[in-house]
Amino acid sequence: MPTPASVSELLHTADCLLVGEFHGGTAVGRHRGASLALRTALEISVDQVLDAAVPGLGRTTGRAKLLCLRSYTAAETARRARAVWSHLCLGCHFHQYEMGPTRDQVSAWRTEVGVVVRELTGAGP
Repeated sequence: MPTPASVSELLHTADCLLVGEFHGGTAVGRHRGASLALRTALEISVDQVLDAAVPGLGRTTGRAKLLCLRSYTAAETARRARAVWSHLCLGCHFHQYEMGPTRDQVSAWRTEVGVVVRELTGAGP
């Protein structure tokens, strides 16, 4: 069984996808991949906070976790986490009628996820 990726590895993967280190596929595909890596990194950080506060709480749905988060961290951090998570969810999914996230959008989300992860964990890139 493969070892789960760490938050820092996922953030690094998103960075590599954004700068085009991984060749193949389309730019939009790389942007969606970066969005998925960012969303996963954010979700892992949220899970760590919730599991430290109430063991088992991290096993609920993403929306429920983000609603609970404000009870265990600063309200502004919880709000920012919920907002960027919502954007990333949209950026991860393919819709025939949408062009997908742009590099600038994903770069802005990367910056926001980095800030939120630092606020949640007290460390990280």
